[in-house]
Amino acid sequence: MHGPEFARVAREEPDARPAAVIAGLGTCLPRTEIANAALAEHLDTNDEWIRSRTGITARRRAAPDVSMTDLACAAAAGALSSAGLATVDALVLATSTPDRPCPAAAPEIAYRIGQGAIPAFDVSAVCSGFIYATATAAGLISAGIADSVLVTAAETYSRIVDPADRSTAVLFGDGAGAVVLRCGTTREPGALLAFDLGSDGAARDFIHVPGEHEQPKGERWFTMAGRKVYLRALQQMTSSALRVMEDCSWSPESVGAFVAHQANARIIDAVANRLRVPLDAAVCEIARVGNTAAASIPLALADAADGGRLKPGARTVLTAFGGGLTWGSAALTWPTLTPVRTEI
Repeated sequence: MHGPEFARVAREEPDARPAAVIAGLGTCLPRTEIANAALAEHLDTNDEWIRSRTGITARRRAAPDVSMTDLACAAAAGALSSAGLATVDALVLATSTPDRPCPAAAPEIAYRIGQGAIPAFDVSAVCSGFIYATATAAGLISAGIADSVLVTAAETYSRIVDPADRSTAVLFGDGAGAVVLRCGTTREPGALLAFDLGSDGAARDFIHVPGEHEQPKGERWFTMAGRKVYLRALQQMTSSALRVMEDCSWSPESVGAFVAHQANARIIDAVANRLRVPLDAAVCEIARVGNTAAASIPLALADAADGGRLKPGARTVLTAFGGGLTWGSAALTWPTLTPVRTEI
């Protein structure tokens, strides 16, 4: 929907605006599941301690021969199939666990799933990555650069988390999710109606993997200032989600689905309570997959859609918080689609 089509929409549908619309959803999880009991064998913890503090009972772990890019390709191919499309005009990948520092993984993903020489690039916003990448893709569409964009989020945190650190090893899992965005209008189900993004580099060490200049010798593991992150996540996800609800003139009780970054069940519940959205609107699908960072929102969307908790036409609010610090939210009406889910 380039220039002439935008003009037609403005002329023929005065109460509608051009918008990016979610048209397909795909996910991929590693086959290996690590239950809490398996972690308790070598960590000073137990199943009850993990479940009561996080809501997690298991997480997935990629096999040594399965890369982040492998997971991303499978999820991306699933999203294309869900959308009924063979090709798109651009690809944006959200990840904070790339297989290599350089080059970006997105061009390889585009090549491997048969997309040819389309523009493809990575976005790094840690657990907010899916929201950032989706906003970026919507911007490509609204600028007339692309009519369709594949947004993929994939993570292999099992490779950067210290297996001996109880505070992080119990939280994270591996996985990938993807959506196809296409040109449409704000009157369509699936239309992305509002975004809010923010960051705070002064708190960059709250969620941190040391660089070589900071730790020139030894292993450089992921670290997180748990209590500080918890408090900032509550504050920023609540205020960000409120802003997109206000932009859409949505009251809390009208929200049909609230899908927060799946970091911790207690955070999800606390933000939902602060927003005063209906209790049954809050989606928490963390139990069997853990915190999958940027991939957590599309994975939760697929679980909720398949489970009947995410209904077509539902007013849906997405929100996330991650390292950087970064945060972001999006508002949309949920479309009719069938997620395509795979395991490798």
